[in-house]
Amino acid sequence: MTGQDAIVHIGGYTAETGGRAEGIVAARRDPATGALTPLGTVAVTPSPSFLARHPALPVLYAVNELSEGQVSAFRVGPGGHLDPIGVRPTGGAEPCHLAVAPDGRHLFVANYGGGSVSVFRLDADGTPGERSDLVRHEGHGADPERQEQAHCHMVSPDPHCGPLLAVDLGTDSVYRYDLDAASGRLVPRAPRLRTPAGAGPRHLARHPDGRRCWLVGELDGTVTAYDLTPDGLHQRVRVDASGRVGHVQPSEVAVGPDGRFLYVGNRGVGTVAVFALAGEAPELVAEVDTGGGWPRHFALTGEYLYVADERADMIRIFRVDPGSGVPEPVGEPVPVASPTCVCP
Repeated sequence: MTGQDAIVHIGGYTAETGGRAEGIVAARRDPATGALTPLGTVAVTPSPSFLARHPALPVLYAVNELSEGQVSAFRVGPGGHLDPIGVRPTGGAEPCHLAVAPDGRHLFVANYGGGSVSVFRLDADGTPGERSDLVRHEGHGADPERQEQAHCHMVSPDPHCGPLLAVDLGTDSVYRYDLDAASGRLVPRAPRLRTPAGAGPRHLARHPDGRRCWLVGELDGTVTAYDLTPDGLHQRVRVDASGRVGHVQPSEVAVGPDGRFLYVGNRGVGTVAVFALAGEAPELVAEVDTGGGWPRHFALTGEYLYVADERADMIRIFRVDPGSGVPEPVGEPVPVASPTCVCP
């Protein structure tokens, strides 16, 4: 069990934003049992709340979720050790999500506080250059406290070279952009999707077929199914993100590798909901307690699901039954301070 495929990196909140992490933690993953063995903090960096890997190079990227946002890049070495190779200001406050273009040439960042999307060119070694674009969203939503202005929460590049999707919680919108590779700038593609008022869209998950996606509403506790077409996103159906009674605040959403099941993390009630995707509407087939109340993020890799509970200071491991799609807990929770992202 050697090599980078067996290493998981975990981002978290540090003291700069009221958390208890020290930076990015590495853990060795046993692909056979799913077990994680923490290796300690491998990069001291402020509030690396979301992580992403380069598609072809041993490079890891992290947002630094600060009032003056930054993005940090690291070369991944043996044992998951991280060597800093660059830090760039994002131009927006509180960056909370980032993603690398499928061809590995550009990095996109969602600035939550700034309500904007940043673009960086990546050189042949994966190092980010100067910011090539900063697109600010305008407007507000129905919730005066959470939607007083734009709050970009996710950037989702199309793996098949279609438009970039930018999910904005504050304006109840999903924006579409084409990337001009020569200039590194984003070109808006109309129309933008407007979700139901007050939904507060947070994250979306694409189906492997490239024709469908699902969007979770952080503020209204829903999952909405859309068709992805060249002329935009078209709503099909909305369902509740949880079958539980209590506070439901969806976080992460992901489609299983075979495209049969959708997984949704629900903060408050502390669950991962499992939806079958065979029919027109997602069908809730199971809802699994995570052992904590704030499952901020999760990652599916191999047969295993790794859930980061930010407030319970732990990673919970589940084995996913390949037939039913239902996760079953494995072993004891792994202690990790203020985890907000698991990056296999």
